[in-house]
Amino acid sequence: MAATDQGRRTFLKASAAAGGGFLLGLYLPASGADAPRPEQTRTNTFVPNAWIRVGADDSVTVIVDKSEMGQGVATALPMLVAEELEVDLIRIKTEFAPADRTYLNPELRVQGTGGSTSIRTSWIPLRQAGAAARQMLVAAAAKDWGVPPSACRAENGLVVNSADGRSRTYGSLAAPAAQMPVPEAVALKPASEFRVIGTRAARVDTPRKVNGRAVFGMDVRLPGMLTATIAHAPVFGGRLERFDANKAMTLPGVRLVVPLEGAIAVVAESYWQARQGLDALEVEWDAGEHAELSSAVIRERYRQLAEQKGKEARVEGKPQRVLAQAATRLRCEYELPYLAHATMEPMNCTADVWPESCELWVPTQGQSGAHEVAARITGLPHRSIKVHTTFLGGGFGRRSEQDFVAEAVQLSVAAGAPVKLIWSREEDMQHDYYRPATLHVLQAGLDDSGRPLVWTHRIVGPSILSRVISEFAPAIMPQWLPHFLKNGASSLASSVAGLSVDRTAVEGAQNVPYAVDNMRVDYVEHDPGVPVGFWRSVGNSHNAFVVESFIDELAVVAGEDPYVYRRELLRNAPRHLAVLDLAARKSGWEQPAPDGVYRGIAVHASYGSYVAQVAEVSVGHDGAVRVHRVVCVVDCGAVINPDTVEAQMEGAIVFGLTAALKGEITIEQGQVRESNFHDYPVLRMNEMPAIEVHIVRSDAPPMGVGEPGTPPIAPALTNAIFAATGKRVRRLPVRPEYLAVVNGTAMA
Repeated sequence: MAATDQGRRTFLKASAAAGGGFLLGLYLPASGADAPRPEQTRTNTFVPNAWIRVGADDSVTVIVDKSEMGQGVATALPMLVAEELEVDLIRIKTEFAPADRTYLNPELRVQGTGGSTSIRTSWIPLRQAGAAARQMLVAAAAKDWGVPPSACRAENGLVVNSADGRSRTYGSLAAPAAQMPVPEAVALKPASEFRVIGTRAARVDTPRKVNGRAVFGMDVRLPGMLTATIAHAPVFGGRLERFDANKAMTLPGVRLVVPLEGAIAVVAESYWQARQGLDALEVEWDAGEHAELSSAVIRERYRQLAEQKGKEARVEGKPQRVLAQAATRLRCEYELPYLAHATMEPMNCTADVWPESCELWVPTQGQSGAHEVAARITGLPHRSIKVHTTFLGGGFGRRSEQDFVAEAVQLSVAAGAPVKLIWSREEDMQHDYYRPATLHVLQAGLDDSGRPLVWTHRIVGPSILSRVISEFAPAIMPQWLPHFLKNGASSLASSVAGLSVDRTAVEGAQNVPYAVDNMRVDYVEHDPGVPVGFWRSVGNSHNAFVVESFIDELAVVAGEDPYVYRRELLRNAPRHLAVLDLAARKSGWEQPAPDGVYRGIAVHASYGSYVAQVAEVSVGHDGAVRVHRVVCVVDCGAVINPDTVEAQMEGAIVFGLTAALKGEITIEQGQVRESNFHDYPVLRMNEMPAIEVHIVRSDAPPMGVGEPGTPPIAPALTNAIFAATGKRVRRLPVRPEYLAVVNGTAMA
């Protein structure tokens, strides 16, 4: 796309801000035919992608319409503006956008943060907004000096007259700039002229987090605010049958006991008082239909379903016929467990509901959803509801859900006061929306040289989107979710009925990059009754493990080095091949590893980015696995802030290693057994490997970074374990007892 090509990003609009400031919005009409026109800038229905405020005091404020949960978006998005506006990043202030149709993302058609979309959906719009602001400031100065705009230039927050060196600050030009015509097209800088984009920038939110001024959801304080905590039905789908609140109500500070659907909450003057009140309740639950559900039952049901043909996600050639005729065949089963998000900050939300208004302060990834849920519960018009986004103490997809928001709103209504709801760690762990547990059956037929003639992959597990669509889409975002389903869906009803394949279930399997003429990928959808949701990298997190483990197994059957075997099969995937080659070179793949250390390799593309990783691992006689080093190569297109990319790869690797080595949610009698970090541990500092991140230089548009680093690490790890022990890990997490050796004999 040419720099001046506006397409659906055609309309820029400016208006005077209060106090003589300059307010620029970028209008993006892709949100729907009923989107307000850009002329409506003085109403709350104007729909920009981003706002830039240039104050008379020379302040520059960028309104960030994404959630900051540690991924660095509050720094990267202002960098896009700073580049085109010609102002130093250090001078830019940021504010989180309120929930409003004004900030609907034109790509996602929803205000929220997820799917590694923040940069790639803002790359052009925010730069256009900055360039338009710069052009209007220059025009205002040129008019004042009586010279053509071409005789002026913008630099470092000033407009300079090139002929005589006179200058005006942006602040002094704010009011007259607001009167300038809005440019119909703006020329964006070529990459060769970037001064900000591509440089290492310090996180702008770090000082606030260090000095304590950053407000997370747990930090919200309001006059007259009460605090609540909650207990949910222990069994999935259970109901509250009866309760006795007499003892709880006698405790100091306890104000109210509120029964909710499938839960009960205590509202008090402090969290500790609410927790004591909750412990004092006498509660009986109706377990419902899932009282006998267990991990063993789910596993057995999956195995039965794996014998059935699923809905096709990809079919090429004649896979069944070729597989039946192949002289050499390999069949493998892989299993992955349910996983919790385990964010450092448990779920919380502060709600203040009045008869005529509702305000929320919430660490959320889904502002549109929170806004709509509050409207549905209170019956208030959308214009009477405000959602304030705080900093997030981790998200990983969990905070795209609205369960804790809905509960806070209901509690504020019941209490007649502002209420901050805080889930305990145990409630957070045992009432999550988990990454789905899945079973995978892969088969391949090989030719005489060991190359795959045919590849089939059957996936059994629950659908995240079926659950989300059925629960939320009819009232919240019917225009958004169906495009995630393969081949689209003609209606929400057909989506819910499962007439389309959930793309999140097959991503990373459906788009296998290896050159195989005959391929079939199908999906057997089954919901055991455990709530599932988006988890960092979603379907890629399990499909990458499966695909990259299986290709490693094929390499062994073929008698070839796993790296070399991949190279030949990636002949039609140049970006996969490039990161794979660089990872092999940087890790010293063809050189001997240190004594007792073994290497594994994996490559995977997700969210538009390509990542290859090499893990260096040792395994003790007791089966304990030690990861010494991880070499990571990422091609994510153009890079905004290299420091952020490196940090995201490092964080994704830690997240993925934790899941592969330790993560498992188990079900017994319809309940989650794990309750806190003592039995759902995370990787500790002394277990952390050395990580090297290498970024491929690219002129391609920027793509996702927050999630693509997670999928390859599990197979790189388990492939290294095979190199060390000769044992294939086909079921996660890695179990030391499976790898342990006693008196020279494997324990298995």
